[in-house]
Amino acid sequence: MPWRSPSAATLDRDAHAGAGPAPDLDALVATLAADAHVREQALAFLGHTDQEVGDTLARRIDEACSMVTGDARPSFAVRTLAPAEAGFLLEGADIARHLEGAIEVSLFVVTLGLGIDRRLRLLGSTDPLGQVVYDATASAAVERLADGVEAWLRARMRGRGLHPSWRFSPGYGDLPLAVQPRLLAAVDAWRLCGVHLTDSYLMVPTKSVSAIVGAHERPQPGIADSCSICSLAGVCQMRSRGVTCRGGRVS
Repeated sequence: MPWRSPSAATLDRDAHAGAGPAPDLDALVATLAADAHVREQALAFLGHTDQEVGDTLARRIDEACSMVTGDARPSFAVRTLAPAEAGFLLEGADIARHLEGAIEVSLFVVTLGLGIDRRLRLLGSTDPLGQVVYDATASAAVERLADGVEAWLRARMRGRGLHPSWRFSPGYGDLPLAVQPRLLAAVDAWRLCGVHLTDSYLMVPTKSVSAIVGAHERPQPGIADSCSICSLAGVCQMRSRGVTCRGGRVS
C-alpha cells in the first residue's frame, strides 16, 4: 500500500514512531457491502431521508456496493508538518481558527482509484440510473475510507497524549480549493496515490478526499464537527433533508 515516507524532520519522524500499522483500506472496502452507514449515506446523497426504501432501489444499492467493492483500488498518503511548515494552508479565517494552537498538522489524501471513474463512464452509456446510484454509493464509500484514515490519525495523536481536531477539507468553510495543489504536493499524492488535479482544482480520481487534522496539547472545546462555518450551509440540499455530508443528522 502506498505510504508517504516521513521526512527527515524530527517532528515527522516522532509523529510516526511506534504508532502501529497503517489502516487497511482493502479490508475497509471489503466491508462496504455489509456497512449500513454506507447505505444510509448513499441514500442521503440520492435525496432520501426517512421515507421507505423500495425493493428496486435497495437492490440497486446492493449491486452498487458490490461493484464499488470490486472496482476500488484504495490508497492514501499522509504527512505531518510543524505549524510553521503548514502556513501555506492558512487561507481563510476558518482553517486558521481550526488549527489555532496546534503543535502539528497532519495532511492526508485518500482515493478509491480510477476503477470507479471507469465504471461511471461505462454506466453513463449503458445504465444512467445505475450510474446515479453507483455514484452516490462510491461517494459514501470514499467518505467511509476518509473516516478510517482520520480515525487512525486521531488514535495516533491520542496515543501520544495529544488532542486531535476533526478533519477539515479544502472547500469547507472559507478554505479555498486553490490550496489543493500545495496540499497534494506536500503528501506526494500523484506518486503515491495517482491523484492529480484538474484546472478547477477537482481531484482525479473523482472519488478522492483531501483533508487536514490538527493536534493540540490541550482539548479545544471550540473545535466541533459542525455545519456552522460552511459557506454552503444556507443552500445545502443535504441539510434541507435533515442530514449532513459527514453522515450525521442536522441538530
